[in-house]
Amino acid sequence: MSAAGRSVVFVTGNAKKLEEVIQILGDSFPCRLVAKKIDLPEYQGEPDDISVQKCQEAAKQVQGPVIVEDTCLCFNALGGLPGPYIKWFLEKLKPEGLYKLLAGFEDKSAYALCTFAFSTGNPEDPVKLFKGQTHGQIVDPRGPRDLG
Repeated sequence: MSAAGRSVVFVTGNAKKLEEVIQILGDSFPCRLVAKKIDLPEYQGEPDDISVQKCQEAAKQVQGPVIVEDTCLCFNALGGLPGPYIKWFLEKLKPEGLYKLLAGFEDKSAYALCTFAFSTGNPEDPVKLFKGQTHGQIVDPRGPRDLG
């Protein structure tokens, strides 16, 4: 089977995320990306460790190559928190509450950290991590909320 005929499972239930990743990978990506929603445990720890654990569990469930994505939002004034726990902070506090967390701090700087983890599906192969960071400022919420 040629590389072009192979599929890689991208673990997501979000159609917008799938579209975005396919666009980022471009036409030269040698495999077909297939989305699959898998309920994975919410691991705790440092972002890299969480991504590796999620990817290993997804590969075990899929029994083949997978890509998982994990997003962190890190407030510099809070030493990097909420970090990988942003999903829970956003769910409980809403965007307005996240902004208010920094009310007592002059430093409103933060960064978003996106980590993609890839596994061949073979437990003997190491998980490969691909990371990107975007720096910015936390501001009073405004605009659409379709991607958090």
